[in-house]
Amino acid sequence: MISKQAKKQIDIWVTKYPAGCQSSAVMEALKIVQAENENRLNADTIQAVADYLDMPGIATQEVATFYENYNHKPVGKHTIRICHNISCMLNGADDLIAYLEKKLGVKTGKVTKNGLVNVKKVECLGACVGAPMFQIGSQYYENLTKQKIDEIVDNLK
Repeated sequence: MISKQAKKQIDIWVTKYPAGCQSSAVMEALKIVQAENENRLNADTIQAVADYLDMPGIATQEVATFYENYNHKPVGKHTIRICHNISCMLNGADDLIAYLEKKLGVKTGKVTKNGLVNVKKVECLGACVGAPMFQIGSQYYENLTKQKIDEIVDNLK
C-alpha cells in the first residue's frame, strides 16, 4: 500500500524525531502517501500509514480528518484552497469565491468537468497580510482581484 519510495521519504521524517516517537511524522507521512494515491486518502491508505508508523489507526484517522490539507474524495489536478477566514472575508473573499465558482463552472468542493481544478474553502492559510488569498500546490497568491484570478486560473495546465 505504501511504495518503497514513499517509505524512504517517510523514514527521513521519522529520523527527525527521537527514537520511539515515529508517530510524530504522521502529518508528513499522510502527505507523502496522499501524493502517491491520486492526491487523496482513504481508509486503507490511512491505516497503512498507521501500521507503518506503529500507531493506532484511530489516531492517524483523527489527524487525516482534522486538517484541511488532506483529501478524502476525488480532486482536480490543481486544488485551489481559498481562504475565507476573517481577514480574507473582510477583504472580499466571498465575492471572489462566487466569481471563481462562476468562472470555473463548479461549486466549491467539486471538480471541474475536465478534472483540472477543484475549489476548496479553508479557514486560514496564515497569510492575513495578503488577504484575500488562495493557495495552489505550495504557491500562495495574495491580494487577489478578479483580474489576478483570471490570470492565474487561465494559466493552469
